[in-house]
Amino acid sequence: MLGPSPPLLLCPALSLRALGSGAPRIPDSALTAGASGAWLPWRRAVHYHSFPGRGCWLPACPWVMACQQSRYHSFSSASRLQPQPSGVTIDESFLIENKSTQKRKLLQKRRTLELPAASLSHCQAPVLRGAGKLLTQGAPPAGPRHRFHPGTKAAAHQREKIRALEPLKAKLVTVNEDCNERILAMRAEEKHEISLLKKEKMNLLKLIDKKNEEKISLQSEVAKLRKNLAEEYLHYLSERDARKILIADLNELQYQREDMSLAQSPGIWGEDPVKLTLALKMTRQDLTRTQMELNTMKANFGDVVPRRDFEMQEKTNKDLQEQLDTLRASYEEVRKEHEILMQLHMSTLKERDQFFSELQEIQRTSTPRPDWTKCEDVVAGGPERWQMLAEGKNSDQLVDVLLEEIGSGLLREKEFFPGLGYGEAIPAFLRFEGLVENKKPSKKDVVDLLKDAWKERLAEEQKETFPDFFFNFLERRFGPSDAMAWAYTIFENIKIFHSNEVMSQFYAVLMGKRSENVYVTQKETVAQLLKEMTNADSQNKGLLTMEQFNTVLKSTFPLKTEEQIQELMEAGGWHPSSSNADLLNYRSLFMEDEEGQSEPFVQKLWEQYMDEKDEYLQQLKQELGTELYEEVTLPKLRGALMTIDPSLNKQTVNTYMSQAFQLPESELPEDGDEKEEGVVEILQTALERLQVIDIRRVGPREPEPAN
Repeated sequence: MLGPSPPLLLCPALSLRALGSGAPRIPDSALTAGASGAWLPWRRAVHYHSFPGRGCWLPACPWVMACQQSRYHSFSSASRLQPQPSGVTIDESFLIENKSTQKRKLLQKRRTLELPAASLSHCQAPVLRGAGKLLTQGAPPAGPRHRFHPGTKAAAHQREKIRALEPLKAKLVTVNEDCNERILAMRAEEKHEISLLKKEKMNLLKLIDKKNEEKISLQSEVAKLRKNLAEEYLHYLSERDARKILIADLNELQYQREDMSLAQSPGIWGEDPVKLTLALKMTRQDLTRTQMELNTMKANFGDVVPRRDFEMQEKTNKDLQEQLDTLRASYEEVRKEHEILMQLHMSTLKERDQFFSELQEIQRTSTPRPDWTKCEDVVAGGPERWQMLAEGKNSDQLVDVLLEEIGSGLLREKEFFPGLGYGEAIPAFLRFEGLVENKKPSKKDVVDLLKDAWKERLAEEQKETFPDFFFNFLERRFGPSDAMAWAYTIFENIKIFHSNEVMSQFYAVLMGKRSENVYVTQKETVAQLLKEMTNADSQNKGLLTMEQFNTVLKSTFPLKTEEQIQELMEAGGWHPSSSNADLLNYRSLFMEDEEGQSEPFVQKLWEQYMDEKDEYLQQLKQELGTELYEEVTLPKLRGALMTIDPSLNKQTVNTYMSQAFQLPESELPEDGDEKEEGVVEILQTALERLQVIDIRRVGPREPEPAN
């Protein structure tokens, strides 16, 4: 503990560095400033001051206190602020002044005492901290009426108390530091103990896991030993029982031997009784075994026949089986011939009824048959061209041919077409006001142009509407200035030539009467058929036998009837007198003339496709059992489709429903949804919409169950 510091008049720099810290610093200017004539402030309190830049602390000295007072007071005369030598105490009583000067000095001292008293209370609070209350105990009351005058007892008493409490402050600082060091030491020790406890905890956990594993292994060993003990116990029980039985047998034999020895006469020589007993026992065992084998043989072979009889019966059975197979094959051939004859008979009856109906209709509404030879002189090209046009056509088709010839003549005479305007009913590619030039292309040029349009359409990635594509195609081909003229020219040509396949199909797709998928599917079907025939042609000569031709048709069109296959073969060149070995140039069946007309074989494929579509829709109407003018709901139409064609998948059915009810597939209600009943359409309208798209049978219809 530090003792009270004596008052110092001068404080050199070396003694300042040796002092402690903890009090406010004294500015450097205080060391060089002059001291006032009054040295009393050093008696009021002991303060610690620090000099900035020197890193040292020192107790308050009168010199420094005088320097601090010089910051608050300003005296008029410099003669009253003379520096004093070290070790000399200056008192105000030794100064001789006049009366007025003493009054002025007294007033200044009173003002000076007010300021140091306030600064004293301000400095004591941070220095003494907890001892602030003790510093004011026993002090006289302060205020304007009670001032501290130098030399008074109250001030001396206060200063003495301050000096007495100064060691207590140093002791408090020392105790505080000791406590902090102990706390830090205890915390470090606790951290070390905690780390040791954590390590010990981890080791104990590992030990527990190891003990648990040992416990599990020991339990498994105990279970295994228990099982072995039970097995050994059963084995020992069986050994014990066998030993008892053996002892009993030995005792019995011994008793029998004794009995036989007693019964035997002493004068008669005989066999050993033990030997006889064993022989009797073995004989009985052999007898029992023989009887068991005999019974087994009787049970197993009681119904067995001799091998000779078995072989004879097997040979007879084999001959009868061969005869049965021959008869079955003959029966299958006869049955197939019968089915073919029945189909021919039914087709003959159907043709007979059709011819009879046509005959009655003709007889009822017949007019004199026109003399088509009169057209030979009218049609351009003379009789030869007319004969070529009229070959194989009926009267209805001849009327179409005649109308085409008349229409083509009128087209050649026209120089301009009148524009149809901009109405909503007018197709987009025909909306124009005024006269449009007639380009007058040949029929072959129109067909070639339409084929090029189809090729570009199939190669197009982003599909646009077909009318827009057609007009854009004409703009790319002929330029924007002539596109409208070519649109009118081609439209008028394809509208007239109904007998031309390319023109009629393009016109139907362009006007929305048929989906372009129908044309694409038909072309893909023809290409697939040609590919199958090429694969069947192993020699790659372009020739197939009639049998191969028939096989390819049946494999490519498994749903076609025998009658339809027969029609295709006849269109390909088969006739009743042909044999299966006759060769057919199948590549010629897919040729086209310069005007795009296909061979009769491809035309027959198209006719059968249209007939199959009409028949399919007719079956759908019959399954619905609804009149054409009545409404049909979505679930009812969907159910009818699945009934007549059970092989349809969900995606195909949704496509058909979307077309029939003109709804996007994403907006169609799911099967079983309540909204299905709200989707209705007139049956005739739905069938007409389905007629536009590619609708066909996917699989065979399930036969109706027999009554």
